[in-house]
Amino acid sequence: MLGNLFSQLGDSLYQHFNGMAGYDLLWLAIGLAGQTMFMMRFIVQWIYSERHGQSLIPVSFWYLSLGGGLIVLAYGVHRLDPVIILGQLPGTLVYSRNLMLIHRQRKAGLQTELAS
Repeated sequence: MLGNLFSQLGDSLYQHFNGMAGYDLLWLAIGLAGQTMFMMRFIVQWIYSERHGQSLIPVSFWYLSLGGGLIVLAYGVHRLDPVIILGQLPGTLVYSRNLMLIHRQRKAGLQTELAS
């Protein structure tokens, strides 16, 4: 029964990808790369927190969020998919703002350090 399910899934995927134009395959690869980048942020955050023994969010989390979110947003715009667009657009604003706040805080800390 499970073998039959995987066989049907494999046939379905083959038919889906076999009928796609090269341009669409490229966009699919771009979308998958963005989604992978977006997913990696959780792994980075988990490893970082484990190393520090507490729940922390490294700056790389926000860069992966922004990069992955923008790539998935581009994929959604290409596909004219309102679900993807509305799901990613607000997040990219939040990720950008968090990075701006982090850099402002670091700059202020550096200026305080230099003044001492």
